[in-house]
Amino acid sequence: MSQILIKNANLISMSENKEKIIYGIDVLIENNLIKKIEKNINENVDKIIDATGKFLIPGLINTHAHIPMSIFRETVDGYKTQEWLEKKIWPMEEKLTEEDAYNASMLSYIEMIKNGTTTINDMYYLQNATLKGAIDSGIRLQITRTLMDIDGSGEKRINELEDFLQKYTNINERVSFNVGIHGLYTNSEEYVQRGIKIAKKYELPINLHFAENFQEVKDIKKIYNVESPVDVIEKYFKNVHLILAHCVKLLDKEIERISKLKVYVSHCPISNLRLGCGIANVLKMLENNMCISLGTDGQGSGSNLDMFETMKFTALLQKGILEDPTQITSYEVLKMATINGAKTLGLENKIGTIEQGKIADLLILDLDMPNTRPINDIFSQIVYNVKGINVDSTIINGKVLMENRKLQIDVNEKEIIRKCEEIINRINKI
Repeated sequence: MSQILIKNANLISMSENKEKIIYGIDVLIENNLIKKIEKNINENVDKIIDATGKFLIPGLINTHAHIPMSIFRETVDGYKTQEWLEKKIWPMEEKLTEEDAYNASMLSYIEMIKNGTTTINDMYYLQNATLKGAIDSGIRLQITRTLMDIDGSGEKRINELEDFLQKYTNINERVSFNVGIHGLYTNSEEYVQRGIKIAKKYELPINLHFAENFQEVKDIKKIYNVESPVDVIEKYFKNVHLILAHCVKLLDKEIERISKLKVYVSHCPISNLRLGCGIANVLKMLENNMCISLGTDGQGSGSNLDMFETMKFTALLQKGILEDPTQITSYEVLKMATINGAKTLGLENKIGTIEQGKIADLLILDLDMPNTRPINDIFSQIVYNVKGINVDSTIINGKVLMENRKLQIDVNEKEIIRKCEEIINRINKI
């Protein structure tokens, strides 16, 4: 048994049952669980972390990403979405090896640990390598093998997903799974139904790109012969846990319809802006009691995996398009990055808040810096001013992966960067 005691923290638990902030509290971690949250805990432990003057919050949860795409950072300028995929990304992806995907994933995991993201939802391929990297790095991962049959390789992907689930389910307590159906516009009606059947068979959530841009909406209407993309969701996705990434082009009446289903939205504001897709109507979704979480998308379109930056954009964009600075509080945005993310991934009983009995996925923030002083409102400070550099320590599953800004995992950061540089140079030359 291992025990860690965090002393004198300013606790932001994100729990509905506790005060929003409690000053000078101790948190005892036993193995991977939070055992006690009290004042003045005095026990013999393996490790004490002095968090005096610092803020303890739940680890941030990224509900939509393409983890090995770290090597495709800043490749999108001058391209529209489909043109970028067809001319840049897909040709380069064809040249990736399992080893490439492992190193690119490790680069993403290092970025996450240093920026305070403890859980990530991946939708990609070469999934064995991404999974291995998560286990090696200590990250919490929800993963799939993306399903798509637009190119005629649908059967191969179905088989790969089934093999993956059968081989790796229960391999590690930090790893969970979903069924990633790439999108309605990249899949036939029959193939979508097969993906849903697999999700029901394994009792898994479904992860789907949805209504990201006008061309996608147009394609869905044509392929499925419907008036609205929501018609397809209502027809096939009832009674499943459905994670929809983007939802930028939903009309108000479509949001009202879709809110009646078991739908969770992963809002990816930076990627949506970078690809010129527009801005999702998050306020309308909240008014319809939808659970909104946050995603970065892959670094190819989202640039990075910085969830603090994503929170800031989320808040600013909604206030800007509504021309109303009172809409969507900072606390509501922080919920999107923590407990709402856990609900989206079906992990709310394990992570997302700091409570006794939950898993210890935690961040210690050092706000004693020029960019975060003075503190007039702590929640606004976190959403608008905190950056990765303010993350002092990252704890995942009760293990300290970074302390005092120093990585505690067995990985050579410079070597990973060097390997990723070699990958992108190689696949660009072929």
